[in-house]
Amino acid sequence: MTRIVLLGGGVGGSMVANQLARQLKAEVLHGDVEITVINQTPDHVYQPYFLYMAFDQAVPADARRDERQVLHSQVRLVVGEADRVDRDASAVIMQDGTKIPYDFLVIATGSRPAPEQIPGLTEGGHIFYTEEGALKLRDALQNFQGGRILVTVSVPHKCPVAPLEFSMMVRDWLNQRGMESAEVLYTYPIGRLHSLEPVAEWAARVFPERNIQSQVFFNVESVDPENHTVTSLEGDTVSYDLLVAIPPHVGQTVIQRSGLGDAGGWIPTDRYSLEMVGADNIYVLGDATNLPISKAGSTAHFEADVVSANLINRIRGGKGSARYDGKVFCFIEAGADEATYIKFDYQHPPKPQPPSSMIHLYKLAFNKMYWLSAAGIL
Repeated sequence: MTRIVLLGGGVGGSMVANQLARQLKAEVLHGDVEITVINQTPDHVYQPYFLYMAFDQAVPADARRDERQVLHSQVRLVVGEADRVDRDASAVIMQDGTKIPYDFLVIATGSRPAPEQIPGLTEGGHIFYTEEGALKLRDALQNFQGGRILVTVSVPHKCPVAPLEFSMMVRDWLNQRGMESAEVLYTYPIGRLHSLEPVAEWAARVFPERNIQSQVFFNVESVDPENHTVTSLEGDTVSYDLLVAIPPHVGQTVIQRSGLGDAGGWIPTDRYSLEMVGADNIYVLGDATNLPISKAGSTAHFEADVVSANLINRIRGGKGSARYDGKVFCFIEAGADEATYIKFDYQHPPKPQPPSSMIHLYKLAFNKMYWLSAAGIL
């Protein structure tokens, strides 16, 4: 029997598992292949909804489904926290000591925000990259009486366009409530407004039109919760009435305990095959990789197609030659019920389109259709 274990039941892990179960149906039914997903909780969470929760445009129930219902019936689900990957034993060791052996391992553990890396941020700021953080920010926005909303960005972080989206959405939110005089100030750590130059150039045109202020070369060093100020490594200090921070993100602790990642917890991954460097029976996708590509849900989606194709091919006697080309597609909410999008890959840079209400509607529709996509129906 060939045992395929998927560590992580988010976008990437669930999609790979479902594609394998459908396309290897005969092998699974005959007992020649076993597919197991290890997920820390019984829930499957669609994280892009967190941005909408901050504005009370979504609630937690919108973002959650039972992982068992998302997965194909022939996929085994193990709910629990993995302690580490034991490569010598070819097994995932759970925290209760259970060993789950594998012949092929797919690591799709994602990433996590690390606000603790910035002194004072946990006490003085808000984040929208977790459900808890988004709900606290929702309450803070409801109580906001005016002044300056400071949006600070640290890198690396997942969903790279989300800080731009929040800035434009909160500007629109303020205008709708008669707080046009309130200030939105966005800071970025390098010399432009986004790491992708075409996106930065687009934002530099749109921000002034939307009355959003910006400052570059601002690397957050610390937050002073009592005085409501943020100080940068460059020596600048900026005051705020409401701080919305995008903290640096890191790989999951199971990767660090396993000794598989670099200093940030990212796993060295072949950019084309998506195999872990030095391990031909381990594939990595989504945020867990160290690839120079956006950490976004669509990245995991496109990578899942490649990983699934290679596993199916290898199980059936092939060499697993499918290649990932770096494809990414991201919607960008622009406020005022408008949105745009970017698509790019290793060879082609993004070209943001003019925002429109139609693209905004496509974005909202995609959020609802995600559940069909995760289950492999679309």
